[in-house]
Amino acid sequence: MSTVASRIFISTPQRDALQTWVAIVELLTQGSNGGAKTELRSVDGIVASIIAEQAPKAAIVVTCDGPRTRIYCLYDDDAIDGSDAKEDVLGFDPLKGDWRVSLPCPKDDLEWVQDALKKHSSRITARDMTTALSTDDGANATKSQALVFDPKGFLSS
Repeated sequence: MSTVASRIFISTPQRDALQTWVAIVELLTQGSNGGAKTELRSVDGIVASIIAEQAPKAAIVVTCDGPRTRIYCLYDDDAIDGSDAKEDVLGFDPLKGDWRVSLPCPKDDLEWVQDALKKHSSRITARDMTTALSTDDGANATKSQALVFDPKGFLSS
């Protein structure tokens, strides 16, 4: 499915990195307890370190059997101002079916973060924050270019 929703969370200094992750988990789990929440919270410390490094200026990408969700964080003056934040609930279950979470990570930390995440979850992974997002966007751009509506062709049929 090509639909993409995005949310922007206020982080440091308004919230510490762990509080930011807990707020993101609440959004993803829609406030309900269960296996997904337990799995997401099992990586609290690892994700908090990524958030503290400001890696989620690139997107945390959540995929499922429905729309894709991109989650960004605001830092410093942007977090204090908060006017760009968008933390409202999603109109769908972002963890429906076979869900995955891809975390942006500084290249210097990528190896240890990937190893640490593997110990807790196969659904939560890390990627180099400087390259993967542009690859994702390029794939989406290619898809959107392939789907061009031709009104003349449509009307002449």
